[in-house]
Amino acid sequence: MYWWMWVIFRLLLLAGELLTPGGFYVLFFGVAGVCVGLVTRLFPAFPAVGQWLLFSVLAVASLLVFRRPLLEWFRRRSPSKEVDSLVGETAEALEDIAPGQTGRAELRGAAWKAENAGAVPIACRQRCRVVRVEGLTLFIEGR
Repeated sequence: MYWWMWVIFRLLLLAGELLTPGGFYVLFFGVAGVCVGLVTRLFPAFPAVGQWLLFSVLAVASLLVFRRPLLEWFRRRSPSKEVDSLVGETAEALEDIAPGQTGRAELRGAAWKAENAGAVPIACRQRCRVVRVEGLTLFIEGR
């Protein structure tokens, strides 16, 4: 194969990495394609069987060696808090809610099913703190 064919192959693999949900699998095959393209450019007489063997070895070796550190690096750089967590937000009770009972509360302009997780009754229009969310139910405590 010509060296430029490996470069095109690499670009297709990298595009595949962008289109698939993260996992960094295809990326290393693309890097291996670049390396084989460079070797083929430097040594034009390199046999095709050797190119494919080198590609396979480089792809699998780089995947095994570099994937885990790359994933850990991205995890450390990403925020640890959930992006859209409702826990800790302030809701407003739309009705009286006794301890352990359910009612309605407003949060971010929407009415939610809410359960009083505290030991004190919550009065209508009282501000409450969201302590937990399960499905579409807010667990709230009075302030």
